[in-house]
Amino acid sequence: MEKQNNLNETTDTKCGFVALIGRPNAGKSTLMNSLLGEKIAMVSQKANATRKRSNAIVMHDNAQIIFIDTPGIHEREKMLNQFMLEEALKAMGDADLIVYLAPVTDSIENYEKFLEITQGDIPHIIALSKIDQVSQERLLKKIGQYNKYSDYFKALIPIAVPRKVGHKDLLDQIVKYLPASPYLYDPDDLTNELLRDIYKEFIREAIFENISDEVPYESDVIIDKIYEEPHIDKIYATIIVEKQSQKGIIIGKGGEAIKRIGKAARAKIEELSGKKCYLNLQVSVKKGWSKDKSYLEQLGYKG
Repeated sequence: MEKQNNLNETTDTKCGFVALIGRPNAGKSTLMNSLLGEKIAMVSQKANATRKRSNAIVMHDNAQIIFIDTPGIHEREKMLNQFMLEEALKAMGDADLIVYLAPVTDSIENYEKFLEITQGDIPHIIALSKIDQVSQERLLKKIGQYNKYSDYFKALIPIAVPRKVGHKDLLDQIVKYLPASPYLYDPDDLTNELLRDIYKEFIREAIFENISDEVPYESDVIIDKIYEEPHIDKIYATIIVEKQSQKGIIIGKGGEAIKRIGKAARAKIEELSGKKCYLNLQVSVKKGWSKDKSYLEQLGYKG
């Protein structure tokens, strides 16, 4: 899954970076996983679950599309949230094209804020999602609202992610705006992310699925060691929380909660790796970690 040295040198190909942008919990990670056909990005129903950029490499016709999944665009709050916003802004700056994901049920105010941030400097496409959840009349009304800004976007593509409606149309439009370029990665690669980063996000996702309230937001994961063997991966990881009481919640009565987290995370890891996984989870308290700049940098949250 890492970057390859033997690049495709043909000039008939296209290749470029496409940033997936939108409000928190708009469904960016779900869309990226769906376009890839594999689950590599963390997905949660809770807002602001995605903290760092991650990439997926999608081949379409003669093009290699490198999608950049990003944290949602939101107001700056604590230090970790500032990092998340900066990650989204950097992704936009690095991209050849932006796909702005807009659930059809949303107000267009979020899109108007996006236009203020970008000032129209980077070409973008609107992917109008969740069209299967509204009537045709409501869909057309929403399209009309966005069409007032048609001078700013290259295309508007209605999509329904679970049913893959509009996926091909979206990819076709994206390819139109990518630069002519040799491929940057082996066409068989799914991502240039390190496996340890993907596994970390799968464990975080399992925490979000199994623990409620604020605890998931005040937790993170460190992958301590990975031992890859032919038929099994052995992963040792530490869940970081801010308070002793949160450690108790993560572990649960008789270790019940951490067993659920481990079971859910193992299933995700095994589905991607195609082999068995032994997962050892420990819990450690680091008071105020989400506000500690030096510790955030140790966890990989670097500005």
